[in-house]
Amino acid sequence: MEYRIGEIAKTCNVNKETIRYYDRMGLISKPTRTDSGYRLYSDETINRILFIKRIQDLGFTLTEIHKLLGVADKEEVRCADMYDFVVHKLDDVRKKIIDMQRIECMLTDLKNRCPDEKAIHECPIIEALMDNKEKEEHQ
Repeated sequence: MEYRIGEIAKTCNVNKETIRYYDRMGLISKPTRTDSGYRLYSDETINRILFIKRIQDLGFTLTEIHKLLGVADKEEVRCADMYDFVVHKLDDVRKKIIDMQRIECMLTDLKNRCPDEKAIHECPIIEALMDNKEKEEHQ
């Protein structure tokens, strides 16, 4: 079955421009065209876009997804390559979690410096941030 871009967009819950962008990036197959120039997409395109969205939900960038699709489209053994992609992404996610926890601690510390009376001129948060900036400049 063939679908127009609006039908694909609605089915996949994406914008029409997203589909055009995926087309330009080579993430989906080139659509066929009607005599009047309308793009027609197949069921495979729907599956492909839904796959892309699931992979994006796991934190993969479109550049990474392009590489993943290259692996998924291979005719030879592909499981090892996919495993390597997932392990690498898992390492990245773990590093980001550590970074986010560090940021959370720093922000909590800054928040805790603030007195109950907030209508004062000297802000301990600004002072702490300025002190850190000066320390970094002298290093």
